[in-house]
Amino acid sequence: MGNENKDKIFYKINEPSRSEFLGEILVSSYSNDDVAVFGDIYKKAKQIGANSFSLKPLENVDGTIQNFNPSYYILNLYYTGLDSIPSEENVAYLVSSSEKMQKININNKATELQPRSFIRLNLNDNEIMSVSTRKLLGSTVKLSAKSGQPSLYLSLTDFKIRSNDSVYGGVNLKSGDITGLEKSFGMFLTTIYSEQKKD
Repeated sequence: MGNENKDKIFYKINEPSRSEFLGEILVSSYSNDDVAVFGDIYKKAKQIGANSFSLKPLENVDGTIQNFNPSYYILNLYYTGLDSIPSEENVAYLVSSSEKMQKININNKATELQPRSFIRLNLNDNEIMSVSTRKLLGSTVKLSAKSGQPSLYLSLTDFKIRSNDSVYGGVNLKSGDITGLEKSFGMFLTTIYSEQKKD
């Protein structure tokens, strides 16, 4: 049974009980070219009609769950009805793909973001949060809550995506070295990167 899945979305789900399992993809070598890895996964997912994914937990011999290994992981692929895809509002993810530590300011407080990691920020009404890269001529993005605003994924490193060469939408906002990522790609990165708690 093929799903007529013409939409471009490819979203992360945490609770697949209302989804139809279609297959899995094994990623078995490390690459720092996340754009290319995601492009391959996205293409395969669309070929089988998948519009959603989750990370498959891998068990150790003793039954405990392995820590995530970026050189070897499996994504489960599903078709999920659009009304069952959870929506997350007024959250911003600051994503660093860099191999080096990155210094950023959140509301003028210095924070160091580890390589291949992200920070999740909850946006509140009546508060404007400013995020800036601490470079000479670095850029600043101001974030605030808005009714019905979907989650934002902001890259602090240049992903070398031109707005027209990506298979999945590309870039929607760019302020110097802070770039808005397409939601599916942002969800993929926050699956394979580690979350760093905001201090």
